[in-house]
Amino acid sequence: MPLNSGRLGLGRARFRGMNAHTPQISDDRPVIRQLDDAAINRIAAGEVVERPSSAVKELVENAIDAGARRVEVAYADGGKTLIRVTDDGWGIGADELPLALSRHATSKIDGSDLLNIHSFGFRGEALPSLGAVGRLTITSRVDGGEAAVISVNGGDMSAVKPAALSTGTLVELRDLFYATPARLKFMRSDRAEAQAIGDVIKRLAMAEPSVGFVLRDVSGGGEGRVSFRADPEQGDLFDALHRRLARVIGADFAENALQIDAEREGFRLTGYAALPTYSRGSSVAQYLFVNGRPVKDKLLFGALRGAYADFLSRDRHPAVALFVDCDPHLVDVNVHPAKSEVRFREPGIVRGLIVSALRHALADAGHRASSTVAGATLGAMRPDGVAAPRYQMDRPSMGAMRASYQAQAPQGGFSEMASEYSARVEPVVEEVDGQVEALPLGAARAQVHENYIVAQTETGMVIVDQHAAHERLVYEKLKRQMAENGVAAQALLIPEIVELSEGDAARLLTLADDLQKLGLGIEPFGGGAVAVRETPALLGEINAEALLKDVLDELDDLGDSQLVQEKIEAILSRVACHGSIRSGRRMRAEEMNALLREMEATPHSGQCNHGRPTYVELKLADIERLFGRT
Repeated sequence: MPLNSGRLGLGRARFRGMNAHTPQISDDRPVIRQLDDAAINRIAAGEVVERPSSAVKELVENAIDAGARRVEVAYADGGKTLIRVTDDGWGIGADELPLALSRHATSKIDGSDLLNIHSFGFRGEALPSLGAVGRLTITSRVDGGEAAVISVNGGDMSAVKPAALSTGTLVELRDLFYATPARLKFMRSDRAEAQAIGDVIKRLAMAEPSVGFVLRDVSGGGEGRVSFRADPEQGDLFDALHRRLARVIGADFAENALQIDAEREGFRLTGYAALPTYSRGSSVAQYLFVNGRPVKDKLLFGALRGAYADFLSRDRHPAVALFVDCDPHLVDVNVHPAKSEVRFREPGIVRGLIVSALRHALADAGHRASSTVAGATLGAMRPDGVAAPRYQMDRPSMGAMRASYQAQAPQGGFSEMASEYSARVEPVVEEVDGQVEALPLGAARAQVHENYIVAQTETGMVIVDQHAAHERLVYEKLKRQMAENGVAAQALLIPEIVELSEGDAARLLTLADDLQKLGLGIEPFGGGAVAVRETPALLGEINAEALLKDVLDELDDLGDSQLVQEKIEAILSRVACHGSIRSGRRMRAEEMNALLREMEATPHSGQCNHGRPTYVELKLADIERLFGRT
């Protein structure tokens, strides 16, 4: 017997032996069976209802689809024992209640066009899935009709009965997963499940500013405790959204966020994006919506990361609330039963829109830095646990203060002592003080520890990190020069041939023109091979094969690649760091003022190349409060 047939026989024997210990594998041919509705609904529930927050999401989305203007959610024990959703929407007729609990029954689509989706829900799976794994009761009333109630426990449906309800719908879900107890083992703590419910409600509250939301924890019985409330907002799109974001994310975000409104080829991007200096340690403050639907899509998150790549280090994350709106036929929301993922017909357009819109908004912000930087600075200055005494004092005019300063100025001796101190006061021209102080970053007054510039403004003072500020200025200048003159390329004496699959080679070659602008010259070499003839001079000697494969990986992950540009910009950033004013260098008054003026004229100068603030602005009123003066 040939050697390979012996191995095959041994493999078959091992497979038969394995069957004896594995009941799922049988030598008998399995028979195809039709599952009953209860089993089908329990299987569907595993996809639609992963945890209590998933049930809350489905029920609240149903309420919003029903035209509700106020939605109240109550839960007990993290939603495991009780979820109750009350709304003032259109309601469900008594004759339609049994149909509402049937699988794939919905009022939101007619089935003729599965891409023309204008509502949150459309699959008709949520209610029967919830009824299959818990004890579900629906009480509803339509205008002009009588209220009715229906219950379903573990898939067993009761008859419709009269009920008492003034308007809308009340859905009560008790003992979630009691019919599938194995699922209960995968539940997290009550606190973690409650936090997940809160996150769902907050995302839907951002998606619908005109709808009021109340979230109540009734674990202890009675009325419980209100953990979140957002009243309906009035006004235009941006005003209502801005107030709702301040309520949901926080006033600091609203104060430090930039308004976004851009369009491209049928897609519109609106919302708010925070300044780079208002970054977070994780991506928890990134809220993305497609046609009003909260989503967690890697394409959108990748575009967001690319937009801020030039302003934040890899361990910092931007805070945003962005809404992508388009014709429903341009996006498929029926990718997953939970409807949290989407697929765009033109993903490159969406990514380009997000990147360009955010970078344009950040550029328009100029030298602006987050107001929270000043708050953190004042907090660091304030002694812990010591309340400053309060004194009521009249604030003199600026002219009176200058006259007082001149009268109190030392007549001699200070210039001799100045060299012994790291803080130096530079003389400034008296005639231009008022004009210079009126500028955003004011007039330079001193240099402290040969690294920090102290400037006086009309309303307070500014402290500038001279090295970080100049580093950003040099970096922006280098980028402008690169954009105007292109990226210098170095030709390889012997082209490097990179073997790829034909599909990967084709994808790379579609980007050949874009890569050429960045100094990376590639061309086809037959089959799946690609010839690399030029590489960016700034990158020096590189492994072309590894670089191209990294570009392909980014294409797979995000649908686009900015890898080569990011590598070049990283080199420019290092060049800027080494070419900027060093810490420890003494600067003359005119040099300090020139740096301040250039910061005011340069976009992104409020943060260094790593996302740290380049200056802190302290208002005079805040400084006075530090000393107990009001």
